[in-house]
Amino acid sequence: MPTMALLLYSLFIRIYHFGIWVASVVNPKAQLFLKGRKRLIENIEAGFKPNAPVAWFHCASLGEFEQGRPVIEAYKERFPHYKIVLTFFSPSGYEVRKNYSEADLVCYLPLDKKGNAKRFVNAINPSVVFFVKYEFWHFYSRELKKRNIPLLSIATILRPGQVYFKSYGAFYRKILDRFNHFFVQDQNTKSLLESIDITNCEVSGDTRFDRVAKIYESPSDLPLVEKFTSGEQIMVVGSAWSEDIDVLTSFINGSTMKFIIAPHEIEERFMQSMKRDFMRKTIRYSELTDDGVNPGDFEVLIIDNVGMLSTLYKYGHYAYVGGGFGRGLHNILEPATFGLPIFFGDQNYEKFREAIDLIKLGGAAAIADYDALRVQFRSFSDYKTYEIASQINADYVKNNTGATKRIIDYCEALLK
Repeated sequence: MPTMALLLYSLFIRIYHFGIWVASVVNPKAQLFLKGRKRLIENIEAGFKPNAPVAWFHCASLGEFEQGRPVIEAYKERFPHYKIVLTFFSPSGYEVRKNYSEADLVCYLPLDKKGNAKRFVNAINPSVVFFVKYEFWHFYSRELKKRNIPLLSIATILRPGQVYFKSYGAFYRKILDRFNHFFVQDQNTKSLLESIDITNCEVSGDTRFDRVAKIYESPSDLPLVEKFTSGEQIMVVGSAWSEDIDVLTSFINGSTMKFIIAPHEIEERFMQSMKRDFMRKTIRYSELTDDGVNPGDFEVLIIDNVGMLSTLYKYGHYAYVGGGFGRGLHNILEPATFGLPIFFGDQNYEKFREAIDLIKLGGAAAIADYDALRVQFRSFSDYKTYEIASQINADYVKNNTGATKRIIDYCEALLK
């Protein structure tokens, strides 16, 4: 007999599905969410015939993929006979990484329903499963547990206010109980899990440190961007939202630096408004190859494609990372590994340990508005302060690598 909690969980999944269907009338992301799952399991059943064991990695979206990626690539290197299945929940992850070369199958995760879980697990037949960060699904975890398929949570991070730690959270604690092992980012998460009698966990750190360290060791070359920089000081603005640009516009217009701006989403109206509001010579990346264009003649470069940001920081002297004024701060470890002093909005960064750490250490600053940015930038512009901040950020990344190796070493013992 299903419990009330299970009935409510299943009802929520169905309501969520209906809400996406309604939103798809006007929302392109919702349309992709539904289109990508249409006949998905049937297509996998018909076309995916692995002749080797399968490792399944699941990420909610693009940020979680960046945490899973170093583990996927290290796993592939250590266990080359395995096939890799990579699933995403969100279109913003799948649409960007659907052609990821290290995976043998990249697809959406079917919604967490009993029938979907059984058929999907049958179809891909995994030997080991990795859910990244905070992906905890009832029917999938139950199906894997039934089949004794090892289920690992990697780069896990939890907070005291979450349902797992409430008196009414027994149903959700049971989901966590089905995991074979947790590789958590910090001691707080380990302590929280132990408080609900889950002891199969260890503090391994955040796998993103390994990812950004690898980018630093072998960054790609972007000749057009190099020509744009023309030896001048550069601020790279990464994953910018409109709220970030509202703060930055006056700063950009009053600066003698050059700026490279990578919007969080490539939206035509947003890029046009930036080009209109900037009172400096501005060009899009796609226009750099036009006849007669000298990239070095321009002062602001807007990146109108996806996938270049992590490499762009190689060309910077300072970084501004978006999201702090909105839904949540984006990846500040990418500029940190290149030793760039970092600025970001002060309204939504508290959930990001690296942001708090780097502020305390002196490598980053949370700013409230244009005036605060101007003051903080002046402080970092001092040569000695700049050098100290740069070294702080580079060392912070170097000192926190190693999570991926711990996970892969565990897998080696597990699979034996």
